Amino acid sequence: MAASSWAVKSGLFAFRLPTRLRTGRAFSLSSSVLQKTPCLLWKLGRLNHVAISVPDLEKAASFYKDVLGAQISDPVPLPDHGVYTVFVELGNTKLELLHPLGEKSPISGFLQKNKAGGMHHICIEVDNITDAVAELREKKIRILSEEPQIGAHGKPVVFLHPKDCDGVLVELEQA
Repeated sequence: MAASSWAVKSGLFAFRLPTRLRTGRAFSLSSSVLQKTPCLLWKLGRLNHVAISVPDLEKAASFYKDVLGAQISDPVPLPDHGVYTVFVELGNTKLELLHPLGEKSPISGFLQKNKAGGMHHICIEVDNITDAVAELREKKIRILSEEPQIGAHGKPVVFLHPKDCDGVLVELEQA
């Protein structure tokens, strides 16, 4: 191996790191290392929120408000989704606290498997949800509903099957 670089192999990638990386100075990767984004009819936007399923909504909201000092919303029931939500404002994004609403709530099943609660999904904004859904279906990504539904922010949303997203339930929301 050349004295000026280290070879790095990880999964699908193999590249050389410049010597300067080892000394803590300037670092840059060649353009061949960076993946190019395919041309899509829609664009992925910012992280809107991370949703956390909680067994006790009042206790969880109190933790973020009273212990951490965050601004929180009032609880909002979303009967179409079978949840109560509370949003925790974080400046550049939000946390969404989810609690079951009704017996058929998808959150009830999650909490049966995860008694203490935990991360439920991530929500990413897209600039055109209709084009995103069409293109994802062409790529054989399963959408968990036939059509976008109105989500907690009053905007169309869809959920992508976690088995097609490396085990993560992904929500896409129209920006």
